[in-house]
Amino acid sequence: MHLSLTPNQAYPKIKHYCGYRERCHFEVKERLFGMGLPKKEVEILLSRLIEEDFLNEERFAIQFAGGHFRQKKWGKAKIVYALRQKRVGENIIKRALKEIEEDDYTASLQKLAIAKWESLKGGNYITRQVKTNAYLLQKGYEAQLIQRIIAGIRAGRKE
Repeated sequence: MHLSLTPNQAYPKIKHYCGYRERCHFEVKERLFGMGLPKKEVEILLSRLIEEDFLNEERFAIQFAGGHFRQKKWGKAKIVYALRQKRVGENIIKRALKEIEEDDYTASLQKLAIAKWESLKGGNYITRQVKTNAYLLQKGYEAQLIQRIIAGIRAGRKE
C-alpha cells in the first residue's frame, strides 16, 4: 500500500518531474494518479502545470520526435506510433513531424541503408535486399522511400 499525497504535497514533486525533461500529459496524469490523487485534483494540477508552462504537449512532441530521429535514427512511422502510445493528439504529431527536415530524413535513411547493405556483403542480392528492407521498416521508415533508396544503392548511386 502506498501513501496518498495531498495536492500541496504532490505539486512540488510533479513540478520537478516536469522540469527535469519535457513530459506529455499522459505521463504526468499517470504519475499524479500514482501519488494517490483523485481525478478532480489531477485535472486541477494538470491545468496549473500547463498555465505555468511546466507542461506543453506540443513542445514535448517536437522534442520527442527530433530526439528520437537524431539519436535513435527512428523513422516517422515509429515516432508516430510512440507518440500515439503516449496519447498525443494527431495535430500535435503532425506539427512535430514537420520539424524534421526532409533532406536530413532522407540522408539519415540513406546512411542507415548503406550501412546495413554493406554489413550483409556475404549474402546474395535478394537476401541483402530483404534484410535491409526489414531493418529499415523496423526503424520506422516508409516502404516507398526505402524501396527508392535501396534501388539507388543497388544501382550504385546515391538517391
